[in-house]
Amino acid sequence: MESWRMGGALSRAGLALAATFVLSLGVGLGALAQEKWEAPAEAKKTKNPVKATPQVLEGAKKIAQTQCAPCHGMSGKGDGPAAANLPVKPADWTSKRVQAESDGELFWKITNGRGPMPPWKHLSEQERWGLVHYVRSLAPKK
Repeated sequence: MESWRMGGALSRAGLALAATFVLSLGVGLGALAQEKWEAPAEAKKTKNPVKATPQVLEGAKKIAQTQCAPCHGMSGKGDGPAAANLPVKPADWTSKRVQAESDGELFWKITNGRGPMPPWKHLSEQERWGLVHYVRSLAPKK
C-alpha cells in the first residue's frame, strides 16, 4: 500500500515537472519570436556562388515544395498547414524584410535553423544556395 502512495506522489511530481518544462519551453519560444533573427556579420557578407539557372531554380522549387511548404506554404508566404501550430510564425519569403536580407543571411538561416525551423545542413551547399535563389524568385514583381 505504501509503495502505491509513493508511486502516485512520484507520478504527480513527474507531471508537475513535465508541465513546468512545457510552459518554460513555450515562454522561451515566445521570447524567441520577439527577438530579431540576425545572421553573423561574416555570413551577411557571403555571396551566392551558385548561378541561378532554370535547373537550379527547378530543383530548389521541388525541395521547397516538399520540405519547406508545410510551414512556409506553397507560395512562401509563411501560411503552410503546419504554421498555425507553431509558436513562431514562419517567415514570409515574399516580404520586404526577407527580400532585403543578403544571400549570405538567407543561406546561414537555412543552414542553421532556429526554434521550430530545423537546420538544413543535410542538403548540399548547392541545394541551399539554390533555395536562396528560389526565395529571391518569390519577390513581388514591380
